[in-house]
Amino acid sequence: MAKVKVYNMQAEEVGQVNLPDDLFAVEYNEPLIHEVVVAYNANQRQGTKSTLTRSEVRGHAKKPWRQKGTGRARQGSTKGPQWRGGGVVFAPKPRDFSKKVNKQKKRYALLSALSTKLKDGQVVVLDKFAFESPKTKDAQAFLNAFKFEGSVLVVNDANDKNIKLSTANIPSLSIEEASDLNAYEVVASKNIVLTESAIKQIEEAYAE
Repeated sequence: MAKVKVYNMQAEEVGQVNLPDDLFAVEYNEPLIHEVVVAYNANQRQGTKSTLTRSEVRGHAKKPWRQKGTGRARQGSTKGPQWRGGGVVFAPKPRDFSKKVNKQKKRYALLSALSTKLKDGQVVVLDKFAFESPKTKDAQAFLNAFKFEGSVLVVNDANDKNIKLSTANIPSLSIEEASDLNAYEVVASKNIVLTESAIKQIEEAYAE
């Protein structure tokens, strides 16, 4: 069981917390994480792209001019793809891009990604993450206190209006509730910040 320091939002050490090995010391499984991340991205696609083939565009199939003797290239219809306003070759149509991944794979991929971040020293534990009023400068002060390099994902048990408004204008800072955390967000962020309450939620949700 790993013992990790707990900080406040001013980067001051305020205690320690024990992280269970079955959740935060999971072996790194790159193929599984890749599978889950690919499925996550595929499931975000709407699949609504649609264009018209030559059989669907408006017009008629009348030959625009005779086959020979005009000096121009032979044409069979103005609905062909070489014509402006003609149909599209292999036109994209609405389709379902979603991929299914079972819960156990999602669980293991998330824990594997979190464990790797912890091992690499890219996880910070906070006693709490909250703002008295919605001020961007307070969120920026939090980032400056820890001197983070790269993107930061804060995982909290719940995010109120002040948190959302304070962090909305900082592109490098993302906020997520523990119940919605997934492997993609962990992999896509350079630094992970876990509140003590978020850790408890993760333990309750994923402990075997």
